[in-house]
Amino acid sequence: MTIALPADRFAVSRTVTNWQRHLAVLAGTTMILLLLFRRDVGDLTHIWWTSTTFGHCLFVAPVIGWLVWQRRAQLAELKPTSWWPGVILVAVGGFGWLLGDAASVALARHLGLVLMLQGAVLTILGPIVARGLLFPLCYAIFMVPFGEGLESPLQTITVGMTMPLLHLFDVPATVDGVLITIPNGYFEVAEACSGAKFVIAMIAYGTLVANVCFVSWRRRAVFMVVALVVPVIANGLRAFGTIYAAHLTSVERATGLDHIVYGWIFFGLVMAAVIGIGWRWFDRAPDDPAFDPARAGAVPVRRTDLLLAAALTLTVAAIFPAWGGIVASRAQVLPRAIKLPQIAGWHRMPMSTRAPWSPYYPGADHFLIGRYGDVSGSAVDLAIAVYGDQREGKELVSFGTGVLRQDDIWLRVADLPDLAGGSTMRITAPGPVERQVATWYVIGTVVTQDERVVKLETLRAKLLGGPQRAVAVHVSSEFVPGMDARAAMARFVATLGPLDRLVDRIVGTPPSLHQ
Repeated sequence: MTIALPADRFAVSRTVTNWQRHLAVLAGTTMILLLLFRRDVGDLTHIWWTSTTFGHCLFVAPVIGWLVWQRRAQLAELKPTSWWPGVILVAVGGFGWLLGDAASVALARHLGLVLMLQGAVLTILGPIVARGLLFPLCYAIFMVPFGEGLESPLQTITVGMTMPLLHLFDVPATVDGVLITIPNGYFEVAEACSGAKFVIAMIAYGTLVANVCFVSWRRRAVFMVVALVVPVIANGLRAFGTIYAAHLTSVERATGLDHIVYGWIFFGLVMAAVIGIGWRWFDRAPDDPAFDPARAGAVPVRRTDLLLAAALTLTVAAIFPAWGGIVASRAQVLPRAIKLPQIAGWHRMPMSTRAPWSPYYPGADHFLIGRYGDVSGSAVDLAIAVYGDQREGKELVSFGTGVLRQDDIWLRVADLPDLAGGSTMRITAPGPVERQVATWYVIGTVVTQDERVVKLETLRAKLLGGPQRAVAVHVSSEFVPGMDARAAMARFVATLGPLDRLVDRIVGTPPSLHQ
């Protein structure tokens, strides 16, 4: 007796088996990649869990899973095919990770890891499936913490919105940089109050809504503008409301209420407002297919064996940590002890006790700070941090290091004009006590104030084998009635001479470094 079964049942069975094989290999490859770069995975999860700015990143992976699940019916119509050119994306991500590892730029390392994972999907499942998964794959970029550079301009915008509103409501407020003072207290429009955390989260949220709820690219673009503008305006109103409440009651009551509203209610209201604004223009039905399988493309011509694709992915990815280990082994030998220099016309004196200040460099091989005075009665502080090499956790430039540490008693008031090529900042502490601080960095023989140049020169030295030393130099002076702090700093810096030569004298670098 012969039983005839429909041919399409065999085809469906083969497709399911093919998907199972490819997904199993992709899962195994992904796990090995995550183990290979486990340090970066640990860094990412730590940031997601502890940072209020990047807490939204915790939800990105579940959202990607939901987006893939939405596409399951259309994906079932596609045939996964291993495609060896996908390892190019793995290599691009790996090289980006190497650059970030060499220059101690966490953003580049984390972005490189995400690109390698995306490349693994492209290599093992093929370009047809990758087109069907294009938005979920691209959305994975939001697992990378980015956007801290928005904090400073958003601080300025928040202050610019708050002051006119305070004056409109007859609040006698004055502003000094990012400090707003009213009769019963003062407020710092700090980085955390700039609204950057909401803008960053709204970029991820707005991108998701724009894809899921809109078809028209014009409507998507308008919605993204709304998603960025609304939280900025709302944050300015929140800052005004907090200060106005303090004016009517007390600083303690107003700030206590602000933390509750800011943390639990404010962002939810902003999200609801954005959705409410865009609701009537949604042009995609909830049950519309995410993509058309018929337009996913033809079978790729550069196919390869499934296990070979996985092996290529892992081999290419493994090259870069090995290369990074070679790069990390290049460290400059430093003397066991160093001393602050003798400066002509200046003598050492005790440090200030009004409000002690010291820059923060927890990973430095050597850290020195001292106070110098001259015959005019001026006093200047000199602080030097020396690194023989840089790596993760031991970086000259990173978040929370430098002039101000996180949760410091000192606050940045404003940036001042450069002093002898050094970036200059005015800071204040309770008392009140104010001071100016000028900053320079010496990387090899390059003297700069630009943190981006620090990263580039560190990268160049590591990859090309140049001198690895990295030094931060800070010159600072308190504001004292009758004394010109900036003029004293200028005289002191002029006496110091070229900072790279000063570093040579302190660290004992051979003159050949300059040849």
